Amino acid sequence: MNTTIFLQQFGPIILIFAIFYFMIIRPQQKREKERRNMLDSLKEGDEIITIGGIFGRILNIKDDVVTLEVGDKVKIKVTRSAIGNVIKRAEKEK
Repeated sequence: MNTTIFLQQFGPIILIFAIFYFMIIRPQQKREKERRNMLDSLKEGDEIITIGGIFGRILNIKDDVVTLEVGDKVKIKVTRSAIGNVIKRAEKEK
């Protein structure tokens, strides 16, 4: 008898939490994991775009600072977290 009352009172709340977890929380965690993997796999020569929309090629990576070449002899430094997407991976050297 007590179990039915418990489910009638708290069942909808538990159901709403489960829906939120599978529709919002879990996909967000998956996207964050993919982004972390992308940032960890950056290497010199990759062509990237920053979250500010700047296209560039990675010249150097030192800790959290990435040096980008954005034009002829134009270099800028950005943090690793400012990189939004990798456009083209560097060719593997033989």
